[in-house]
Amino acid sequence: MRKFSLEELKRFSGENGGPVYLACNGKVYDVSASPLWEDGQHQEEHEAGMDLTAEMAGAPHEPDLLDDFPVVGELE
Repeated sequence: MRKFSLEELKRFSGENGGPVYLACNGKVYDVSASPLWEDGQHQEEHEAGMDLTAEMAGAPHEPDLLDDFPVVGELE
């Protein structure tokens, strides 16, 4: 499984139509197919290319929602 540093993860912010990745609980997910992450933004509160583990504590859904998306790596 591919390993991502935080710096590497930032490159997958959805800019210019690129892939939209985020990390949560050590896993890196590809959420590019989600219309809720269009252009790398989610609900105008979160940005792709980041570790969102801490933000999930205040989310209106559980982290297991991410299980619907492909895991593309692990966060170092």
